[in-house]
Amino acid sequence: MGEATYRVITGQAVLVGKQPDGDSVRFVPDDPSLLRALENGDRVRISADGSVQLRFDGIDAPELHYQGAAQPLGATARDQLLRRLGFDDVAFAADGETVASASPTMVRMTVLSRLVEVNGRPVSVVFAGADADEARLGEGPEVDLTPTLLERSVNHWEVSEGVAYPLLYTSTTGELRDTIRAAARGAREERRGVWSLDSTSSFSVADVSAVDEGGTLIWPKLFRRVVDYLRQRGAGQSLADWLIATPLQDDEIFVTLDTATASPVPLHTLLAQTDDQVEFRVDLLDLTVVER
Repeated sequence: MGEATYRVITGQAVLVGKQPDGDSVRFVPDDPSLLRALENGDRVRISADGSVQLRFDGIDAPELHYQGAAQPLGATARDQLLRRLGFDDVAFAADGETVASASPTMVRMTVLSRLVEVNGRPVSVVFAGADADEARLGEGPEVDLTPTLLERSVNHWEVSEGVAYPLLYTSTTGELRDTIRAAARGAREERRGVWSLDSTSSFSVADVSAVDEGGTLIWPKLFRRVVDYLRQRGAGQSLADWLIATPLQDDEIFVTLDTATASPVPLHTLLAQTDDQVEFRVDLLDLTVVER
């Protein structure tokens, strides 16, 4: 496949008994073999009911359940996504996370994907409703994902409305990254969704409550590291020092600033900390994460 050529995979999103969040749902493909044909397809993890967890390409919604911690707007992002996909009257079990019932129980989707990421999730651009038919242009096994087509995706809608932050990887073409960035920039300028609460540039790490559901909202990819840091840090250890001492956490989020001469740098080099106050010294919209 070419750089912007994606495999077309049709199927259904399923909710009952699952724990969807703002940027991921379980998906039952009509033809599971198509997942195995993706780059790194041997990584894919299909459950007994035939479903697989998707990773929505280009976005990162506020966390709803990470190591027992959640973020502001996590439930809001999930509920907005489920409505956008076409689910109504979604009811949750006593835990507030597992879907007990939904109407309809499944919705048709078209997924465009090129690869499976390290955790076994197909990296997916998702189309629902009438846009699911548009994504099958030509009814062939593959389609060129143009900026115009991307703008009809659920992924683009989430960024445009501030339902999710951008999370851009090197596996996404530069032209498509620019399209998502432009949508995120517009949402930020109008302080939509996550941008109305965003505190990524400066936040407290006094304890988990400083960044959890009742605290401040920060970029979810950074939030996940902060939660682990707060539970594992040694006395007097800064977030940057902890990242250096925990190579998997630091190496996993190597980033490159999108300039002509930029080289990848680890996350810890973008942080400054005084006591319990952390400064994130770059613009989120300038970041691209190196895909592993």
